[in-house]
Amino acid sequence: MLTYEVQYQQEYSRGELLLRTFFGWLYMGLPHGLLLLFLGIALWFMTIATFFIVLFTGVTPKWYYEWVIKMQRWGLRVNARISNLCDGYPAFGMNATDDKTSFDLPFWQISRGQLSLRALLGFFYVIIPHGFVLWFRCIGTFVLSFLAFFAVLFTGKYPENWHRFNAGTMRWGARVNLYLSWLYRDYPPFAGRPDENLLGKLDNLNN
Repeated sequence: MLTYEVQYQQEYSRGELLLRTFFGWLYMGLPHGLLLLFLGIALWFMTIATFFIVLFTGVTPKWYYEWVIKMQRWGLRVNARISNLCDGYPAFGMNATDDKTSFDLPFWQISRGQLSLRALLGFFYVIIPHGFVLWFRCIGTFVLSFLAFFAVLFTGKYPENWHRFNAGTMRWGARVNLYLSWLYRDYPPFAGRPDENLLGKLDNLNN
């Protein structure tokens, strides 16, 4: 079960909001982005290697899982701040911790059949449908983020429902990426709610 959380704050800093909006790309996006870019290139080669390792051995290497998880945590730390979902400066490093965000995903072994299906047909049955829906959701997220800027600027508060929706958009995209990276077990739902809420809803439907 995926844990992907961005802490909602009761109060937000107007000063940090303005600083991130106008200079965040320089002091946050640039240094973190460059490091994540190089790590992402390394991950690309690891992904290719992992494909053949699983294809020939049937075993998902633990080092691949750990690398992806650490990169996801780092990316979440940065994206949560760039998106104004939380205050503070994101820590550097693959092993860094954060008190405003949380990411975790259980390790599992993908089968050769599932690996081949996702690699060969993932574009058609994952990227196209999810990409289409997420495109519209991202428009909504952009609008709410724009309005939230003024809400925080004038009141110091981020509307909680907007925060939940925008964090859910990020969670939805993360599920799709993890599924195509062979680390999210089930087909990603068309929803941004946390996994435990989705499971609870399914349990209620089955009872």
